[in-house]
Amino acid sequence: MTPVIRLALGSLIVAVLVLGIKFWAYWITGSVALFSDALESIVNFASALAALIAVRLAAIPADGNHPYGHDKAELISAILEGVLIILAAIFILQSAYFAFGNPRELAQVDRGLALNILAGVINGAWCWMLLTRGRALRSPALVADGKHLRSDVISSFGVVIGVFLAQITGLWILDPIIAVLVALQILWSGAHLIQESLGGLMDEAASDDILNQVIDVIANAGEGAVQAHDLRTRQAGQATFVEFHLVVPGDMSVQKSHDLCDRIEDELRKTIPNVRPHIHVEPHNKAKEDAIEIP
Repeated sequence: MTPVIRLALGSLIVAVLVLGIKFWAYWITGSVALFSDALESIVNFASALAALIAVRLAAIPADGNHPYGHDKAELISAILEGVLIILAAIFILQSAYFAFGNPRELAQVDRGLALNILAGVINGAWCWMLLTRGRALRSPALVADGKHLRSDVISSFGVVIGVFLAQITGLWILDPIIAVLVALQILWSGAHLIQESLGGLMDEAASDDILNQVIDVIANAGEGAVQAHDLRTRQAGQATFVEFHLVVPGDMSVQKSHDLCDRIEDELRKTIPNVRPHIHVEPHNKAKEDAIEIP
């Protein structure tokens, strides 16, 4: 089992635990705001399940039908998560609308808030784990799950503060108002997540940091070549695809050109996790002005 799959499985377990705690808090209080927070945890569970399926699919090696691998499965999972987040927000707005017409005093508020704080602490710890390890492993599905949990943690503590204020002031209308604010925050989170994931599906270029690493590797490991040009990158889930033309001296043998490409590819793999390099060798008369010069 890969580290990414282990983390995705952990997210599923945490989601089930937090879901139970938050629905317990809603059940004993009857708070619409706590209900909205619990409903988002259902989305967390669905998202964690989708992420687990996605990372397992992404780990499948390339085959005849998918010669470039299955890495984009993670991006599809992230988009699905964004859609689920938006649907949850719409359902929360609907519940809050009916509560506005009949605000009521809540029961066992202290106990319910304590449970919600516990759930928020658990989510916060796991959110930090997902974002830290997800970025290190360059997994869009795990990072998306972590960002969603981060928004959940923020909204959870906002709900706690709001319900506490409603209790001490007796203004129970604050309960549905808080639910609406949570829903709006969830809507923004879902829309932002979909926007980021669509960039990956549209073969968005790798980040500037990765691009600079590629250029440095070519310049340092490409000794013997003349230059490199037409460098292109794209990000697909955890995989980074790198393509460029390597110009070599006209009298360089095919074997030496092949060895040179192997050296550059080895250094790229050491520098950039899960990189997929493709080098096209050209003779010196194909050199261009706008190129990576190799000392």
